[in-house]
Amino acid sequence: MRLAPRAPRRRSLACVSVALLAVAVGCAPQPEDDASAKSSGAKGGSSCAEGELATRASGRLTVATDRPAYEPWFKGDDPANGEGFESAVAYAVAERLGYGRDAVVWQSVPFNKAFAPGEKTFDFDINQVSVSDERKKAVDFSSGYYDVRQAVVALKGSKAAKAAGVADLKGFTLGAQVGTTSLDYIDGLVQPTRDPAVYAKNDQAKSALKNGQVDAIVVDLPTAFYITSAEVTDARIVGQFENRGGAPEQFGLVLDKGSALTACVTAAVDALRADGTLAEIEQRWLSEAVDAPVLK
Repeated sequence: MRLAPRAPRRRSLACVSVALLAVAVGCAPQPEDDASAKSSGAKGGSSCAEGELATRASGRLTVATDRPAYEPWFKGDDPANGEGFESAVAYAVAERLGYGRDAVVWQSVPFNKAFAPGEKTFDFDINQVSVSDERKKAVDFSSGYYDVRQAVVALKGSKAAKAAGVADLKGFTLGAQVGTTSLDYIDGLVQPTRDPAVYAKNDQAKSALKNGQVDAIVVDLPTAFYITSAEVTDARIVGQFENRGGAPEQFGLVLDKGSALTACVTAAVDALRADGTLAEIEQRWLSEAVDAPVLK
């Protein structure tokens, strides 16, 4: 079942919300001590007028993600169908910015390339990219659209599946996708005695788990639920890690460094959070990914 279409009146209210938020946040460069300006670094003035942003293609909004596009973030490896959490979020942001579904153009960009230095070919990328200070050196981020935790997945009956805490994982070979916070948690938190196995794609990490090449893999919690319920059914979620530091890990939309769109996109995300749309989409697509033992 898709999310119910919104009534026209709600759309008009949404437009007002975005306009008000755009004024509050400021789509032009802000003073250095303004938190929004630190994240946007917008080049020159920019209007958040609905449907009139300085996008890559006039009248179009180019949105990127990786391929394959995994569930529960997308459905059927088809980002354009509006199904799955991130597909739904992308279209909700597009609507707030004044772009209908027919004006959204999808582009395939590898995960690691999305936040690598260099000019981007997209307006924003949505691909479970966690906001970090290190990544902000190369790209801009919107405000967070999802609070996430990392989780450990192991085959049922294995020694790794019996781990009750972080220390219990140190002697195992753990795997994760390159460039992810999943890998950061292995290196920085677990600090295993064996070198982690690093893979270009999560599919490769899952295959390594199936084949016994690694003892466990680390992925974000919603992905862990999907893996264990639909892809590697003889695996289980060992547990989730606590957030490191005071602020939660968040996924953010990725934009070109200094993009004139950053403040406008952030205003759209903030409006979706404020009016409950993000919570509605999360409930629709990620409702099962709510609970797992915490590894301390």
